[in-house]
This record gives sequence, structure tokens and C-alpha cells, in this order.
Amino acid sequence: MSTRVYMHTLGCPKNRVDSEVMLGTLSDAGYRLTQDPGEAEVIVVNTCGFIESAKEESIQAILAMAEQKREGRCKQLVVAGCLTQRYHAELSAEMPEVDHFVGTGAYADIARIVGDAQAKRVIAPDPDFVHAASTPRVNSLPSHTAYLKISEGCDNACAFCIIPKLRGPQHSRPVDDVLAEAEALAAQGTVELSLVAQDLTAYGYDLAGKVRLHDLLPELCKVDGIRWIRLHYAYPRDFPDALIDVMAREEKIVKYLDMPLQHSSDRLLRSMRRGRDSQFMRDLLAKLRARVPGLALRTSLIVGLPGETEEDFQDLLRFVEEQRFERLGVFEYSREEGTLAGEMEGQIPEAVKKARYATVMERQQEIARAHQEGVVGRRLEVLVEGASEESEHLLAGRHAQQAPEIDGVTYVNDVADGGGAVYPGQFVTLEVTEAGDYDLVGKVVARGPRPAERPLAARKAPKGSGLRILS
Repeated sequence: MSTRVYMHTLGCPKNRVDSEVMLGTLSDAGYRLTQDPGEAEVIVVNTCGFIESAKEESIQAILAMAEQKREGRCKQLVVAGCLTQRYHAELSAEMPEVDHFVGTGAYADIARIVGDAQAKRVIAPDPDFVHAASTPRVNSLPSHTAYLKISEGCDNACAFCIIPKLRGPQHSRPVDDVLAEAEALAAQGTVELSLVAQDLTAYGYDLAGKVRLHDLLPELCKVDGIRWIRLHYAYPRDFPDALIDVMAREEKIVKYLDMPLQHSSDRLLRSMRRGRDSQFMRDLLAKLRARVPGLALRTSLIVGLPGETEEDFQDLLRFVEEQRFERLGVFEYSREEGTLAGEMEGQIPEAVKKARYATVMERQQEIARAHQEGVVGRRLEVLVEGASEESEHLLAGRHAQQAPEIDGVTYVNDVADGGGAVYPGQFVTLEVTEAGDYDLVGKVVARGPRPAERPLAARKAPKGSGLRILS
């Protein structure tokens, strides 16, 4: 019987792709993949080491999997990812129960490491690994959606960020290689691609010929079978008009953009080394909204940066209210050794950071609710995901402006046209009937072509249940 392996993944979608590469490599080597750690002879924990809360979550996951090694079938425990790249010496000294520590540059060697009794315990070379279309990969999401990592590393020098030290400099994948992977995913039934990178808008400047993101996107749009392409982590420093034109022109590029802005105070933007001031950001946001009608903008902000005054924070609140982002996430600043901001004076007390976080999220919730209520009565194209985790009476899906894993969902409440069941991976048209702060409820009024999958039961929910599950 093949050795069974379980992968526990933490962190961002880019980390998920790394886990999928490791799973593909292990699968090609004859390992059998399982979703139950209690059945696994080999457990791999792919960690995140970006901020303090992520590090703590990773440590807890390692300890939990170590219990599986003590009490279950597990014979080998492997810890991979950013936390290993950053702290492999400390982890190796403190965690004797772990058999191997694998850094971000050694993912392609995971099968050899696990299968070699003589393999080193710590394998953390320079972080220069970039997967290719030919690299084995197992998509861990439902087959109709996948992340497509188009570059690795980052050349920015943001004062608060440790990522360049964990992931190395910018390495863009060649256009042909990205297209080959997209075509392979489409052949497996993928209809939605979410493009990810440490800095999406920097794609290609390190390649021969200086191709850019706006050169890649039209080629991706030609891939048969792909219906939706969305853009994540678009650093705002370099956002050419040609990219905006492509977003507006290409129907497959959904009207959704994830652009981390971090702050609005010019003083803090300078200390963060973001490279642009608040007026540049405001002008860019206005241009995007004007030239890409219906665009939904997601951003992330940081509160509690060293030296952030009450005046700076009020500036940020005004920015949030002024821009009315459709999607917004907030991080409390995490002081990280090895970063410029970690050595700055004026560190903010934790209680102040938490209070500022809560205030921004409260304002954003009001804005998000207004956006949601504005959708009631409209018809939206929705990608059906599967049975709802909230209620047996509802199915779950997403419209184009809801990214997988990070945004809300759209619940399919009942079938209005008598057409029967709907299927995972099927596009349907819904009329939105109810709205919560982040989720929607709607009824099916039309269906796209049916994928070759088992149908989902579609049962009418009791009156009012839509809003109850959204609370």
C-alpha cells in the first residue's frame, strides 16, 4: 500500500500553491494523498511567518500535528514554508519531534527528502525556487477554480515587510510557461483563475523583452474554457494605462482588483517606503473607477505603524469613507525583527492598535452593507460552488466580485424557472433577493451549460432563513 501523506497549509493563496506543488511532487513519487491527518504516515505543515499572529498559528499547527505523530499513524513530520525559512535554526533546536525543516527554496525536493533516510534535518537553501508548468501540482481547490502564481519573490523594500527575505527577489515566469499551466488547469475543468504574486503589477520587468502584465493578460484570455480571471496583490506603484485598458477591454477579466494600499498618510507612506504619495493613489483609484465601470476594489490597510499619530489615523478613516471600497481588510501592525519598521521609534501600544482596528472595521462594515443592499433586485452571474456550510437548504456560490476564500458568498435559495438541479462549476444567473453585510441570497432565473458533475439538490429555504444565516 502506498504511503499516505497529509498536507496542512497556513497563510496566503501563494502558500497554497506551494503546498499544491509539494502534493503534486509527492503524488508523482507514489505517495497517496489523504485529507485525514489521522490516516497519514507523513504529515507536512506548510507554515506562514509573515506576522506574529501567523507565526503563532503555525506553531500551534505544528504542535497539533506532533500529537498525531505521537498518537497516530504518522512516522514523519515535516515543517515547510516561510516560518522554516526564517527560523529554521531556532525551530530545529526547540522541536526535536520534527523530522525535517524545509525552506521555501526546496519544495521541488520534498519527495526526495521524505523518502531518503539520510536526508538532512534542515534544508533551507536560498529562496530561489519558482515552479513551472511542468512541475507536478495537485489543485487543492474545487476543480472549477484555481490560483495561478505568475511570479515569485519581491523587489520592493517596504519597511514593515519581511517577505523579500523569505521569498527572494522578483522572478517572473515566462509568458509561454504561464499559458501552459493555465491550459492544463482548463483541461482539468478550471473555469476561474485567480492570478497571484508577491507583486502582481511588477510581473515581467525582469524578463527578456520587458513583457508586462498587460501583455500576459490578453494571452490568458484566449485560453479555451477559462471564463473568469481575477487580479490579486496589484502593488500600486506602477500601474500603467495599458493595464487599465486591458482590464476594461477583456470580458474574461472580472471587474475586481485587489490592490493593497496600506495607508493614506503621506508621512507614514514615506516611512513605509511605499514609493507613492496619497494623491497618486487617489488619482489612480479615480482613473480605475472611471475607465473600468463597475469595478470592485479590494484593499488592505495597516493600523498602528510606528509613529502613527491620532491625526494620521483620522486621515486614514477619512480615506476609507471617501473611497468606499467594496472590500477592505485591516491588519494591526506586527513588529518584525529584520525589518526597518521593527527598529523605528514610536512603537504603538497593542491596545491602541486594537482600538484603531475595530474603528476602521466598524466604518467599513457600514460601507460594505450599503454596497450589498445596492445589489438587491439585480441579476448577477454566479459560479456555483457546492452545498452551503451554513444551511442544508441552501447552495453556495460566488459572483464575479467575490474572490474565493476571502470574500463573501452568494447563496442559491430556490429555483424559479423549474429547470431542476444545478451543479458545482456551473454558471447560473441569480436575482438577488436578500443582502447581509458580506453575503447575498438569490434565486436562479437562468443557467449556463451544465458541467459533467453530480447535480446539487436545490431546495427552497424557509422564509427568512437567508438573513438568519448571514448574521
